[in-house]
Amino acid sequence: MTPMPVNPAGSPLKGIRGQLLTFKADPFLYNEKECYDYYTDALVVIRDGHIIEVGDYKDVAPKYPDLKDVETYTDSIIMPGFIDCHVHYVQSSMIGSFGDTLLNWLDRYAFPTEAKFRDKAFADEVAHEFMKQLLEQGTTTANVFSTTFATSVDALFEESERYDTRMITGKVLQDRNLPDSLKDESAEESILESERLLKKWHHRGRQLYAIIPRFAPTSTPRQLELAGELYQRYIDQGVYMHTHLDEMQSEIDWVTQLFPDVDNYTDVYKKYGLVDKRSVMAHCCIVREEEWQTLHECQCGVAHCPSSNLFLGDGEFRYWEAKEQSRPVRVGMGTDVGGGTNFSIPRQLGEAYKVAMLQMRSLDAVKSFYLATRGGAEALHLENTIGSIAPGYEADIAVLDLKPSEFAAWRMKYTGNIFERLFVLMTLGLNNMNKATYVAGRKVYDRSRDNKWMYAAEIDASADVKPAKEQKSR
Repeated sequence: MTPMPVNPAGSPLKGIRGQLLTFKADPFLYNEKECYDYYTDALVVIRDGHIIEVGDYKDVAPKYPDLKDVETYTDSIIMPGFIDCHVHYVQSSMIGSFGDTLLNWLDRYAFPTEAKFRDKAFADEVAHEFMKQLLEQGTTTANVFSTTFATSVDALFEESERYDTRMITGKVLQDRNLPDSLKDESAEESILESERLLKKWHHRGRQLYAIIPRFAPTSTPRQLELAGELYQRYIDQGVYMHTHLDEMQSEIDWVTQLFPDVDNYTDVYKKYGLVDKRSVMAHCCIVREEEWQTLHECQCGVAHCPSSNLFLGDGEFRYWEAKEQSRPVRVGMGTDVGGGTNFSIPRQLGEAYKVAMLQMRSLDAVKSFYLATRGGAEALHLENTIGSIAPGYEADIAVLDLKPSEFAAWRMKYTGNIFERLFVLMTLGLNNMNKATYVAGRKVYDRSRDNKWMYAAEIDASADVKPAKEQKSR
C-alpha cells in the first residue's frame, strides 16, 4: 500500500481517542486475526484532512506534545467511515413503499418519483435530506444512482461538496422500456450530457463520476455501445461504471429475451465495454460461475444489498461464491434505498447475516464490518484512500455507540470481546448507534451537538474563533 502524501507542516493537529478497530486485509481470504488492528485505547492524529498516525495512546501521544485538540470517546468504537456501494438517493422520498415484485414496484413508485427530479428545487431538497441520513448513520462515501436529469447529478454533488464527502454519481442512461417522463430522447444526446457532467464534476474536490446505464433492459444496444466507449475513454482517469446485475430471475429472463445472442447477463455489459476495473455491479444474487470468473478477472466490484433483496423478494446473495478462493471478487455493502429500508450500513450487516442463514451459512462480525469498511473501499478501488484508519488515508471516521440504548447497555454486560459487541449492535439494528461522523477530519455530524449536521465551511469558521481544547464525548 502506498499511502497518500500528507503535509507535515500544515494546519493544526487534531486527535480522536478511544477504542478503535480498522481492517488491513480481507478476512474471507486470510486468517481473520491478521486482517485487522484493534486498540483498547487508541489515538488517531489528523492534519489537513489526512491521518498522520494511529496507535496505542501511550505510544503515540508523547510524539505530539503540541496536540491539544483531542476528542475522547467512551463506551464507543472508532471505525473507518462506512461505505455504501449502491444506493438510489433519488428514491429517498419513497423509501418504505409497498412492493410486490421488483418490476411492478419500479413502475408504481420508482419511476414516477424519479421523474420529479427534472425540478432542481425538488432535487436539492432530496439531496439535502439524503446526505443528512448518510452522515447520521456514519456513512462517509457512497456510490449513488441519480436519475436521467442533470439536475439530479448537480444537486447531489453540490450537497456533497458542502460536506467535503467523497461521493460517486452520474447521470443515469435509460432510453427504452420505461416511461417517457424518464426516457432519454436519444442515445447520442444522453452520452453527450453524461460527458459534460463528467468534465464538470470528476475530481472536483473529492467528487467522482460514474457512467450509469440503469440496467441492460432500459438501454438500447446503441446507448450501451456509446456508454462503453465513454467509459473506456475515461477509465484511466478514475471514472466508474455502475449498474445492476443478476438481481432476480424475472429480470435475467428479460435480459435473455432482449439480448438472445449473448451467453449471460454479465456478457451483455462486457460486449459493450462496460465490464472493467472500475465497474460496480449491484446485487449479483443469481450469478453463474462463468460470470463470477469474468467479474474476478476484470477486477469488478459487487454491492451486496440484503435489505432490498429481502424487501422485494429478489435473489439471495451468496458471499461464499463471490469469495471463492480461486477467483475472489471485490465485495462491499449497499443499502439500495429505496428498495432497501434504511440508510444504515451496520443494520444492513444484520440483514446480510439473515440472508446467509437462509442458505445455511453465516457471517460473523469480523467479515461483516470488513465489508462495511475496507471491503467497500476495495470494491470501489479506493482501498489506498479510504476504508481504513492508517497513515496517509483520508480521515473519514465513524464513532459507534456501544451502549445506544438502556437495553443495549445491559446486553453488553454479557459479551466477551469487541466482535461479540459489534455482532449485538448489527443484530439489534438500532437507528441511533452512531455518535459522530468525521469527514476529512471535520466532525460534520455529532449526535450530541445542538446543530447535529455542519458543513465543512461552518466547521472551519467555528474553528477560527474557538480555542482548541481536550474534551470528552460520552
